[in-house]
Amino acid sequence: MTWLDPLSRAMHNQAGQHGPAMLMYHAVTPGAGTPSWPWAVSMQRFREQLDFLAAEGYATPTMGTLAARPAKAWGGRTAVITFDDGYVDNLAACEELQKRGMRATWFIVSGSIGREPAWPADGRPVGRLLNANELREMQAGGMEIGSHTVSHARLTELDDAAMMRELVESKTTLETLLGQPIGSFAYPYGAWDVRCAEAAQHAGYAAACTTRTGWVLRDGNPYQLRRLTVFNSDTLGSFARKLYFGSHDVRWRDIAAYAFRRLKRT
Repeated sequence: MTWLDPLSRAMHNQAGQHGPAMLMYHAVTPGAGTPSWPWAVSMQRFREQLDFLAAEGYATPTMGTLAARPAKAWGGRTAVITFDDGYVDNLAACEELQKRGMRATWFIVSGSIGREPAWPADGRPVGRLLNANELREMQAGGMEIGSHTVSHARLTELDDAAMMRELVESKTTLETLLGQPIGSFAYPYGAWDVRCAEAAQHAGYAAACTTRTGWVLRDGNPYQLRRLTVFNSDTLGSFARKLYFGSHDVRWRDIAAYAFRRLKRT
């Protein structure tokens, strides 16, 4: 495993006391260089992160498994690994997970299965998304497939009828392709409100996740699950600190400010 600085190591030794964490990935690019897209990580760093989770004793259930059990059932260290969109480079990431006996959840944009994404580009990977056969193989290998709408729509900007179409048609398409119920959902762009959460429930999903930071089950609502984004700039140290703090604010200056505030209150 890559060397971890002593301070990050000391912090992470106390990780896992606040309940499960959920990690959000998008793309995993070959090699060791830092990808230009903030939401991509290199394969080298992805392997290091998986090896760290394994070495530190993390359970890695799917989101569906997590949501199906009561919060008190999750003792010890737990990290749910999720991928948004379904880029074809995720196949290599899936293989790395399977080598380690780990599970993950993929949120798929059903309207772009097997072809280039139809929503506006923002520097994301070029090329197609995972196709139906690849998704079936992943599911057969223990991975969970969830929904990410039909078109990667920002749900908060849609009227009620359009929102339900995005939720229901994506779920139906994936269930037809995979032959299994689809119970997990992720809000595209992390855009959601109470109306969206209620719609996800009415559409038949068992759980939905946001991009708000914090411990997964902090809000006590299966349609408001929280996640920690893994960025292109994350080192193993910042990755470990995220798992300890349940936050993205883990730069050393953030930690110094946090410690100063704690001292002022004592």
